[in-house]
Amino acid sequence: MFIVIGIMFMGILLGFLLRQQKLSDIHRIITVLIWLLLFLLGIDVGGNQKIIQGLHTLGMEALAITLAAVLGSAMAAWALWYTLYKKKNKEGRI
Repeated sequence: MFIVIGIMFMGILLGFLLRQQKLSDIHRIITVLIWLLLFLLGIDVGGNQKIIQGLHTLGMEALAITLAAVLGSAMAAWALWYTLYKKKNKEGRI
């Protein structure tokens, strides 16, 4: 646990120190790393017998939670976009 927190704070410190640098390809690197983490998570879940055996009971609950999370995130993102866009239009910016 402390290792994870330490790594997170090292990333924060590195980001603070490099904040003046132009890191143009950092978004691609982050995207590839997220894909890799999701792939490795899938391998771990697929190798866990308890999860695979209980998948039929977890399926509907997981689907409901997933749909609620996606819809909630989409609605929150839309509300934020609408609020920011509305403010820009009032100020005369497009």
